[in-house]
Amino acid sequence: MTAEPLRWLDSHCHVTASAFDEDRDAVLARASEAGVETLLAIGSGYGVEDCERAAALAETSSRIFATAGVHPHDAEAWNDAARARVAACLEAERVVAVGECGLDYWYEHSPRDAQRRAFAEQVALARERRLPVSIHVRGRDEQAYEELLELWRGEGGGDVEGVLHCYTHSEAFARRALDAGLCISFSGILTFKRDRGLRAVAAALPLDRLLVETDAPLLAPEGFRGLRNEPAHVVRVGEALAAVHERPLGEVAEATRANARRLFRLPD
Repeated sequence: MTAEPLRWLDSHCHVTASAFDEDRDAVLARASEAGVETLLAIGSGYGVEDCERAAALAETSSRIFATAGVHPHDAEAWNDAARARVAACLEAERVVAVGECGLDYWYEHSPRDAQRRAFAEQVALARERRLPVSIHVRGRDEQAYEELLELWRGEGGGDVEGVLHCYTHSEAFARRALDAGLCISFSGILTFKRDRGLRAVAAALPLDRLLVETDAPLLAPEGFRGLRNEPAHVVRVGEALAAVHERPLGEVAEATRANARRLFRLPD
């Protein structure tokens, strides 16, 4: 009897990035061949207009859904016009979440007060639309994480779901995030030879709250370091998560796929 092929869901990839302009169709075909049955095209991170590109791409395939938001790097551009563009994209049937949005106190491409305002208003928008949020948070100390959780609780009011994408922080903070209604998503960083304790964090968290992602075209997993990342490589992240949880790969594929479908309310 032939085993049923594993099915994966890449919960966070930037397939509208210019890095894919020359071979996007081939990239999507390779993802399908690798068992990635669904992917979430993040409409944020490459300018305010990125939400419109992601929404348009999602209309081309039943395998693709999208988000709409303004990344913290672009938070200084958050204004009434940007809000209107994001809100318009959220009307599209295949746009299923707000984001990615959040706080980035590592690079600080936008001032911190602008980041806080943009994040708070996007969480409020998600609450109004009853949509989940894809969240970015990074900092050199605890400040970004503490402020993000405070804003999440204040603006979400316990009524909004979301995911901390590309998680790299502590187990203690992850557990507080879980208590605040957030899921945790791991990227190719989980596969890196230089671990820095992330695999222990992943092993300690409940599988029914975890997602996998590529964050393509960034963060290619071990074996592809230095190359462009793409959704097909989410399988490598799943393998690393299965190893630390000491669970069969098929169980992890099914769990992370079900978790993402539940969070983003995707059809079967």
